[in-house]
Amino acid sequence: MPTPIIPHIPSSEITPRTVYDGRREFLKSAGFGLVSGAAFLSGILPVPAQAAQANRQKFEKFIKTAYGHDETLTPYEDVTTYNNFYEFGTSKSEPAATASLLRTRPWTISIEGQVKKLKVIAMDDLLKLAPLEERIYRMRCVEGWSMVIPWLGLPLSEVIKWAEPTGNAKYVEFVSLQDPQMMPGQNLSVLDWPYVEGLRMDEAMHPLTLLAVGLYGEVLPNQNGAPLRLVVPWKYGFKGIKSIVKIRFTEQMPNSAWMKANAREYGFYSNVNPAVDHPRWSQATERRIGEGLFARRRKTLMFNGYAEQVGQLYTGMDLRKNF
Repeated sequence: MPTPIIPHIPSSEITPRTVYDGRREFLKSAGFGLVSGAAFLSGILPVPAQAAQANRQKFEKFIKTAYGHDETLTPYEDVTTYNNFYEFGTSKSEPAATASLLRTRPWTISIEGQVKKLKVIAMDDLLKLAPLEERIYRMRCVEGWSMVIPWLGLPLSEVIKWAEPTGNAKYVEFVSLQDPQMMPGQNLSVLDWPYVEGLRMDEAMHPLTLLAVGLYGEVLPNQNGAPLRLVVPWKYGFKGIKSIVKIRFTEQMPNSAWMKANAREYGFYSNVNPAVDHPRWSQATERRIGEGLFARRRKTLMFNGYAEQVGQLYTGMDLRKNF
C-alpha cells in the first residue's frame, strides 16, 4: 500500500500541549462538552454556535464603498467559525462554540486619557456618530492564513474627532472587556488580561482604519469581536482588538497584550511584511481560508497590499527594528 500523502501543517498552527490541556478544563468548567473533530469536518456546528447563527440580524442601512469590490470573499461560514479570540478559547473552533456567553447589550465605551473631557458613550449612540460603511478588506494573520471580509463599521477617525483628544495625545490605546464568567478563556493565564492594543495617532486617523460593528451586512457575531472591534487591514490580525470597552489617548506607546507576552515575536507596529519573518516561521506566503487545504499558497504582499495607501506613514523607519 502506498504511503498516504499528509499535508504539511506549519508549527504556527499547532496548539501547544499546555494550552490544549488548559482549554479542555475551561470548556468543562463553562459547561460545554468537547466537540469532536469529525463534527466540525462534517459541517455540524455545536449548539451555541447554531443558536448564534439563528440570531443573525441584518443592518437595514449602510453605504457600500468601493473598497475591495474586485476581491473574492471568504465564505461567511469560514469567517465565523475559524477565529482567533483567546477570551473564548485557544483553538480556531472554540470561539464559535463558547462566545454565546457574551452579552453585548447594554454596552458602553469609556473615552479616557488625554482628552478635553472624559466621556462614556453607549454602543447605540456610537453608531450615530457617522454613517455605517461596508468595506471589503484583505485580512492577514501572523500565523500565515488570510481572509477577505466585508466589514461594516465607521471610520475610527470620526470617533477620535468626537472624543476631542488634546495635543498631548500621541497614541490610542484600546482595552477589551474583562469578564471571566462571560469570557471563560480569561480563566487561563495565556495572556495578561484584559487584552490591550494600540495605534500611533496617525495610524488611527488613517482613512482605512475602521471600528467594525458587523460583517456580511449583519451584526457582528460574538466570536468575531462583538459588539465593537478594530480593523486595521495593513497589520496582522492580532492588532484587531475585539469587544472594546475603553479607548484611551496617551502620550506614551501602549504596551499591548502580545508585547507583554512576547515582545521578541510581537512588536507594536505589526505591519504585514513578507521580508520580516516571525522568529518561528516565514511570512513570505499565506494560505487563503476557504480555498481548500491543498490550494496553492499566495505570496504575502507588503502592508497586505495596502502599501500605496499607508506606506508614507513609515517613511524613514527601519521596519525590521520597528516590526
